[in-house]
Amino acid sequence: MTQPYPGQYPQYPGPYRPMPYQPAPIPPRYRPLRKIALVSIVLMGLTAVAAVIQSALLWSSYDDVKRFVYGLLSEEEVNRGIQSIAGTGPLLNLVSYLLMGTAVAFLIWLWQARENTDFLHSPLAPRPGPPVDPARGLHRRAQGWVVGSWFCPIVQFWYPLEIVQDIATASEPLEQPGATRTGRMRALLYGWWASWTGFWVILIGGGGIAFIGFIVWVVRLVDAADAADATGDYVDIYGLQDFMVRVALAVNIGFTVATVLLIVAGIAASLLLLEITRWQQDRVDVPRVTDVVRPPEPPQYAPRYNNPGPTFPSYGPRP
Repeated sequence: MTQPYPGQYPQYPGPYRPMPYQPAPIPPRYRPLRKIALVSIVLMGLTAVAAVIQSALLWSSYDDVKRFVYGLLSEEEVNRGIQSIAGTGPLLNLVSYLLMGTAVAFLIWLWQARENTDFLHSPLAPRPGPPVDPARGLHRRAQGWVVGSWFCPIVQFWYPLEIVQDIATASEPLEQPGATRTGRMRALLYGWWASWTGFWVILIGGGGIAFIGFIVWVVRLVDAADAADATGDYVDIYGLQDFMVRVALAVNIGFTVATVLLIVAGIAASLLLLEITRWQQDRVDVPRVTDVVRPPEPPQYAPRYNNPGPTFPSYGPRP
């Protein structure tokens, strides 16, 4: 019977099965949010300004719309109105482009703020946050919901609010626990989300209602024309004209209310971005030792001797 010599690997029964490769986890890191927050705020402001201009143009053309519906415009006025509508089209597209740019910048800020909370509660942070309950964790939703919650039907009405709430709670100053539950922060959170949701409900729902109203108007006009052909009477379109004028008025009112809600949402979101960004930056900015201002120390003087002779040691030959 052979014995393994020193240094020989022992023989294990069965075939060799290599362990699966498991990459090392990437440690969390902190990224400053101030620049992307400022970009988001500027885009929010530009979007609000463009929406206000578009709303003003809608109201300025309301009288021409009424005259057009009642057939009171001349051919020259109709052509001028068509050119005016064609000129406002690029502005409406500009509002859409600014909304998309704002959404991209805000999602980048939200993603980085979520990753920063993992760093702030890790041992790598200068001042780690309090221990987290493993059963609950820092966040109620996974990382992918930071983007997906805005596009997933039904849950898009409350998932984004929960994500921002969890980020704000995880970013609270260590000296002010529960700062997210103060009246000011709750007003910003719920005011932002209520106005933002209302803006999209009015914009999408109002646009759908206006389109349906136009279809109803066309159907009623065709029915009235068919009835007039059958009886030989003239087509009574006065009621249909009043209906279209009411639809145009509802579109103007709806867009104006949506613009006001957009401004409120932009202001609340800007304050939230600045507050959470400041909270996270303050928890990372730890003053260095060299930055601490120390009180001046009293001057140190060399001791005086009574003898006026030199005090240096002598290196002459020993006696």
